[in-house]
Amino acid sequence: VPSPSVVPTAIATAEPTIFSTPALAPTPPSTAEPTRTGEARPASPEAEPQLPVTVIDVEGREVAVTDVSRIVPLNGDIAEIVWALGLGENVVGVDTSARYPPEARQLPSIGYQRRLSAEGILSLNPTVIVGTQEAGPPEVIQQLRDAGVPVILVEDKPSLETPGAKIRAVARALGVPGRGEALARKTEQEIAEAKALAARARSKPRVLFLYLRGTRTQMIGGLGTDAHVMIEAAGAIDAGAESGIVEYKPLTPEALVAAQPDVLLLLEAGLESVGGVDGLLQLPGIAETPAGQNRRVVALDDLYLLGMGPRTGQALRDLVLALHPELQQG
Repeated sequence: VPSPSVVPTAIATAEPTIFSTPALAPTPPSTAEPTRTGEARPASPEAEPQLPVTVIDVEGREVAVTDVSRIVPLNGDIAEIVWALGLGENVVGVDTSARYPPEARQLPSIGYQRRLSAEGILSLNPTVIVGTQEAGPPEVIQQLRDAGVPVILVEDKPSLETPGAKIRAVARALGVPGRGEALARKTEQEIAEAKALAARARSKPRVLFLYLRGTRTQMIGGLGTDAHVMIEAAGAIDAGAESGIVEYKPLTPEALVAAQPDVLLLLEAGLESVGGVDGLLQLPGIAETPAGQNRRVVALDDLYLLGMGPRTGQALRDLVLALHPELQQG
């Protein structure tokens, strides 16, 4: 994770703007919650998980959890939530998308969240497994259930309501609903503040999200993606969605001409995979767009931008400031 950085004071038109993600330390859940009058009152989150607990997961399955001493989160966003809830020391393995907090990278890998292996996960002797519907394949999830390990899948849809809902669902499953409520409220407040900041913007740039992984995968994002949610909440126009793209379609010069983006939004790993801004401009059609001509590129860490977790409000604020330089002046 990059070291803390300061938001650039302006979007350069001649030099590349790489907007790096601040490496924010996990913030402990608030110990107070607002009353109707705006004053604070003690919240008293649990000191220890309250178990056993029975929850209904996103698939309608009733799952009983009796032990959270060995947790395996199947997705990077779930791993981040577990750490933010104060249970990181209980995690015994993570998937390759779990890049935050840095401690997650020191643990055994269970593979990529969509291509998991039941054997590798079960070898870690988990007492509870938590993931989203992205985790799979389905037969592996069923193998884990058949092995007798509690498996809870939580909903993860493209929406700014998702971070709070996901945090609460994970917290309930792990027996710490009080911690989850405090963290969810904090996250929702940060999202609301970022949206209020975006509402002050005078500019409304056309932003195109590119999902790149070298020469193997080059896609344009549109409607129905987390990137679409973040772009619109940041007070910008999703150029991909406006040009008719639903979810993802291959990156082509024709699609770029149709989108006419003022700004290109990428994930840091994706930008690195094509050789940075100079490499990006070599892709067919990029240099001919307004964004390419002005080298207006914003890059954020993968999990930070699209994780829909505890840092979503912070990521949204950073995106707002990167897309609307006028807001940095006051």
